[in-house]
Amino acid sequence: MLVSEHPVAAARRSTTGLWLLVSAGVLWGTGGPSGSLLALETGLSPLAVAAYRLAIGGVLIVVPLVLSRRPLPRGRRAWTRITVLGMLAAAFQACFFAAVSLTTVSLATLLTIGASPVLVLSAEWITGRRRISRPVVSTVALAVTGLALLVGASSSDRTTSGVLAGAALALLSAGGFATMTFVSARPVPGLDDLAATGLGFTIGAALLAPLAAGTSGMSFTPGWASIGLLLLLGTAPTAVAYTLYFRGLRTTPAGTAALMALLEPLVGTVLAAWILDDRLSPTGLIGAGLLTTALLLHARHSHP
Repeated sequence: MLVSEHPVAAARRSTTGLWLLVSAGVLWGTGGPSGSLLALETGLSPLAVAAYRLAIGGVLIVVPLVLSRRPLPRGRRAWTRITVLGMLAAAFQACFFAAVSLTTVSLATLLTIGASPVLVLSAEWITGRRRISRPVVSTVALAVTGLALLVGASSSDRTTSGVLAGAALALLSAGGFATMTFVSARPVPGLDDLAATGLGFTIGAALLAPLAAGTSGMSFTPGWASIGLLLLLGTAPTAVAYTLYFRGLRTTPAGTAALMALLEPLVGTVLAAWILDDRLSPTGLIGAGLLTTALLLHARHSHP
């Protein structure tokens, strides 16, 4: 006999999932600036930075799992999911850091994460997973308006062709992230979030490393700053953030999860303005305010 979950318990699980997604979005905001600082410190290419990020993030999860003697995932479905996550993570990260190198951290982050909720919500609507209500449409519209103001306020001395190429790569990255979110919304029996994240990112790093080594190389002179940035990039915005995100997806719709990921551009823009001197005008501040309002409204609507 099946026993349905108590409404109060279900509400608590849903609220917990939302806070996990919020935490992931905040941690992601450190990824762009720390990756850019790592590239400046070491001279590594975007592909190499992406490969190192996935490798360190994956190893930091897989090694404790092995040491604790937890059994590896079994079954074709589990390993298919892990492989798909690895491929999507490789494509998403490579395109993102390439976009950062051609534009700015703010613009690349905003376009990548900003387009993701629209793509995920559209996929949910097309496949019938979710009925898109007017409040959701209004919230997304408000968020996109805020993003547009932030993008318009992000200054850059790059060429027009470089900005356009970077924008295209950022949108490709958004497609990879949206697909990863949509796929991960449905769990696979016998596959937990830690194993999926760690093994998937390890596979992603294995895919990126030969490409990075064959094009621009992955060697650099290690130092305290470079090692610290590597560990920071692999830990907070990678191993921890993605584990929290995939776990939050268990109790929160994929569209809501992608929308909460918009915290990344907010945090990333603030950090870029503070650390990397990406200037933000009053118009950009208005955009940040609109984006914050949209996220708060959506959180209230989803969890009354």
